[in-house]
Amino acid sequence: MSYIDGFVIAVPTANKQRFIEHAQHFDALFIELGAIRVIECWGDDVPDGKVTDFRRAVQATADETVAFSWVEWPNKATRDAAMKKMIEDPRMDPSTPGNPPIPFDGKRMIFGGFEQVVEVKG
Repeated sequence: MSYIDGFVIAVPTANKQRFIEHAQHFDALFIELGAIRVIECWGDDVPDGKVTDFRRAVQATADETVAFSWVEWPNKATRDAAMKKMIEDPRMDPSTPGNPPIPFDGKRMIFGGFEQVVEVKG
């Protein structure tokens, strides 16, 4: 089964187009390095919870939208090898001329790697 990297971030709502451009640039690198697919989602129906929720998890303010993304890899070994290459690749550095700037506060990003344990297809 696939290996998944998941991300939840708060993005200034005014930066939606910048977020899309940032994703298009960097997600292409994930694919080049072996990812099967990358999904970027813009919050549309993200309710406030009673105990916790996506907005609180990333400390989203009233002028921010929660984005939810994931990268699907064929396996963890491919993902680990890709991560090592990305660290050294200047195309991943937002300070490199020509690379889009990061349109959100990366310190509030939640991310992690997940082993897929169930898959149901229709």
